[in-house]
Amino acid sequence: MKNKYIDLIEQTFEFPQDEFSVQDNELNFHDIPLMDIIKQYGTPLKVTYLPKITSQIQRAKRLFNVAMAKVDYKGSYNYCYCTKSSHFSFVLEEKFATIFSLLERFRIKTNLIHNSAVNLSLCVDNSWHIDEAIEALREAGFDVMKAENMELLTVRGYTDELWRRYARGPQVFVRQATQSTVRVVRKRE
Repeated sequence: MKNKYIDLIEQTFEFPQDEFSVQDNELNFHDIPLMDIIKQYGTPLKVTYLPKITSQIQRAKRLFNVAMAKVDYKGSYNYCYCTKSSHFSFVLEEKFATIFSLLERFRIKTNLIHNSAVNLSLCVDNSWHIDEAIEALREAGFDVMKAENMELLTVRGYTDELWRRYARGPQVFVRQATQSTVRVVRKRE
């Protein structure tokens, strides 16, 4: 009966991959002995290597572009990266530095940040550089939506009445609340 970890490795399609190696019957990830980490932190062991995620996405895009050119494909192409939803936060967090570096370059002040596993919403000042920053973000591969005529409301010590009046309705894009303060990005009335 095959019930050892190495048996699982050997039956897995094209394993080990470039980042993995087996030395002295032990698995390494980028030359890091995983058994040492397992001994220290226990199992199960989850490894997320952000540079590898990015390089694999770029590799997949290149492979598709080569294949489409080879068959003279004229249709449209949209790349989708499929994974568990909990993994998207790692992909997004890797990109934060790029986004905020561009905002800093164009001297755009960020007033509110709201992120989910797959989305980053920013409320920024309406700088005269905003369109340049949006274009730079798009060139960097980001999908950017600009909503105009918005306002940011901050209500300290809000009540149920203030909540109903300002923090609800279809005009509200982003709502952040603590026990004492609510911040709302909404269409200007």
